[in-house]
Amino acid sequence: MASFKPTKVQFLPKLGEKVTEETLYWKNYKSPVQIKEFGAITKIDFSPLPPHNYAVTASTRIHIYGPHSQEPIRSFTRFRDTAYGGRFRGDGKLLVAGSEEGLIRLFDISGRVALRQFKGHSKAVHMTSFLSDGFRVVSGSDDLSCRVWDVPSAVELSSLTQHTDYIRALAPSKLNPDLFVTGSYDHTVKVFDMRSGSSVMTMQHGHPVECVLLYPSEVLLVSTGGRYVKVWDLLKGGQELVSLKNHHKTVTCACVSSVGNKLLTGSLDRHVKVYNSSYKVAHNFDCDASILSMAIAPDDEALAVGMTNGVLSVRHRRHQKDKETLTSRRRRGPSYQVFVKGKNFAPRQDDFLVSKPVKQYLRKYDKQLKSFEVSKALDTALQTWTRTSKPDVTVAVIIELNRRGTLKNALAGRNEERCFCVLFFRHIFDPRFSRPLLMVGDIVLDLYQQVFHESPVVERLLQRLMEVLGREAELQQELLQVLGILDTLFTSLTPRKEVACVKTLQSISVLKTTDLSQEKRKIYHIYFE
Repeated sequence: MASFKPTKVQFLPKLGEKVTEETLYWKNYKSPVQIKEFGAITKIDFSPLPPHNYAVTASTRIHIYGPHSQEPIRSFTRFRDTAYGGRFRGDGKLLVAGSEEGLIRLFDISGRVALRQFKGHSKAVHMTSFLSDGFRVVSGSDDLSCRVWDVPSAVELSSLTQHTDYIRALAPSKLNPDLFVTGSYDHTVKVFDMRSGSSVMTMQHGHPVECVLLYPSEVLLVSTGGRYVKVWDLLKGGQELVSLKNHHKTVTCACVSSVGNKLLTGSLDRHVKVYNSSYKVAHNFDCDASILSMAIAPDDEALAVGMTNGVLSVRHRRHQKDKETLTSRRRRGPSYQVFVKGKNFAPRQDDFLVSKPVKQYLRKYDKQLKSFEVSKALDTALQTWTRTSKPDVTVAVIIELNRRGTLKNALAGRNEERCFCVLFFRHIFDPRFSRPLLMVGDIVLDLYQQVFHESPVVERLLQRLMEVLGREAELQQELLQVLGILDTLFTSLTPRKEVACVKTLQSISVLKTTDLSQEKRKIYHIYFE
């Protein structure tokens, strides 16, 4: 009697995006180092000068960390209430921060005591920054005002009250010391010019603005708020170029990398997304909690993310030296030597080789197939984890049942819940699995078409499946038209001496068109006739 042969699962190529140099660049970060702070981290800012220390604002203190240190090298704790918006000056020697009590403090990095205190705001100051000349400080407060201060004299130079809600975003121009951008919860982004003393440009974001960011060229402006990330062209008077909606929750922070000026955004959905030059998501970093702040080092060597649970996550770039060091440190233990002992031994010609029988281990569905329990085998293959994570296993069992001629028996006699598992298989449009799944759909409709109306759940699922299949059929029809247009273009543009190549292209196009036509007719035959 022949032994039972397990179900053969084909290893199909995975469908996904191409691995580009940009993807590899962002994947070349080490596992994150996590540092626990005393409260939610509201601001992270890197020093513009080497070694690029970074300031972390959390709770009632600001900590300065070295590029590779896990303990603060400097702390500023002279805050009576929550501190906000700690940022470096352009030379990295001074630090300015706001607070819940409405005061703005100026610190020397080498000291601990505040050099200046700016008083004037009546409510919390969430955003502070130096203007590019280094002698003026701009602040945004919950009292709806934006004020400019003189650093040497600690005197207020100007007060701008054109916002109608809390100001929670601020970005000074690095090219012009009189320009800065603010974002407010009144859904607007304003560009202010100190020479005119008022707003010179206003953009409607449509949601409470959480962050504004200027590209290094300062031609493009980025604003985040709600689930949207919007890019504006300042040379065209604040015209909206792109509106991105790739996050599932509020986008709280954004930054730009120094290599390639790639945009990074962080959100309360715990994801950091990296966009390429065409504003498509090139990479994604996952975090453990909702993200409040984020910054990247000027040389892209470190990416720091602050979260609501008070955890600071820092990722460092991996270099070739690190890989070589890691490889050189890898040594096999004695257990490995015992394990591989005799593996590479080659028998001589006069040796008598005794073969050891290998025990066959069967999967659960294979055991059920061996016992001719075809319906149970199909149920095992249709379990939620299997059909979502390993659809190739589910399809392999379906193909095996069809080969045995028992697929119809396995699909018969099912209740509402078991029919739901069959119809809820989401990979019907995957070209690797479409043909066997369309065959299953044909059999299910033949078996249960008289009783579908008795179950509102299955009927609603069929209705949704029919709508999706209808859209797929329309897309295939459009693809056929595009293939016809391409065939016409290839025929008209190709020189006569390359007629053989044109015929080859036409044969390939006809083959693809035939396959698509057959697939389209199959869908309409099952679901529309």
